[in-house]
Amino acid sequence: MLYLIGLGLGDAKDITVKGLEVVRRCSRVYLEAYTSVLTVGKEALEEFYGRELILADREDVEQRADDILKDADSTDIAFLVVGDPFGATTHSDLVLRAVKLGIPYQVVHNASIMNAVGCCGLQLYRFGETVSIVFWTDTWRPESFFDKVKKNRQNGMHTLCLLDIKVKEQSLENLIKGRKVYEPPRYMTVSQAARQLLEVVENQRARGEEPAVTEDTLCVGLARVGAEDQRIAAGTLLQMCTVDLGGPLHSLVITGGSLHPLEAEMLSLFPVPEASPASRGTDGPRRYRTGAGGEVE
Repeated sequence: MLYLIGLGLGDAKDITVKGLEVVRRCSRVYLEAYTSVLTVGKEALEEFYGRELILADREDVEQRADDILKDADSTDIAFLVVGDPFGATTHSDLVLRAVKLGIPYQVVHNASIMNAVGCCGLQLYRFGETVSIVFWTDTWRPESFFDKVKKNRQNGMHTLCLLDIKVKEQSLENLIKGRKVYEPPRYMTVSQAARQLLEVVENQRARGEEPAVTEDTLCVGLARVGAEDQRIAAGTLLQMCTVDLGGPLHSLVITGGSLHPLEAEMLSLFPVPEASPASRGTDGPRRYRTGAGGEVE
């Protein structure tokens, strides 16, 4: 049997009882190590699970899946995923490979950012299509995701933005020369994502377009959701450019314009920290309008 097991979002103890029981009886246990990260490392997981874990990076999963599935028709193999197993399409591909090889599989679900984002108070059924924001380079600055944000806002839906993770990435030079030299890990912050979004807004204005998002659009920054040091901050997109929510992982929500009164009241619990330059001069929690636009009052 192939088991795909969600680990949740916090630390080693976020695994479900069912998932932990499976891990402890499997012959091999892989830890997927590129679509997300926990707040603790591999060693902490091994200590709590009582099992050695085999790190599986993107190359292992996408190009050497047969090695992971080896002997899974006659023994139990576990594949651990931060969050929920189906939070990334890569894991669906692993299931399809197993089925084609006649290997049965089972899934042990867990919390993911897709549902835990509700901790900020925005109602889950009011979210539209999720988008990803990637690190820009000098030669690659994609803006196509912005069309989905625009569509969501036209429908009054919030947009969850998943922010880029660069783990075990090679520079263009090392890639061309075939050198297995990897860049240090990088994790996009809320402030970095907000600055890129503002540049998209400026580019659209320069082309004579009316952007669906402006500097005053209400956004929510989240960091380390599910961990003890979870952080949330609600404010304008401009304020998000200066907010510091600490270490990874970060996510950003662009609100859909109008807010339900309960959403507005919940967001008022998470004002932008006073230390952020854009928020200085405030006194007390902010209140948010519930009409179209969702601007900060």
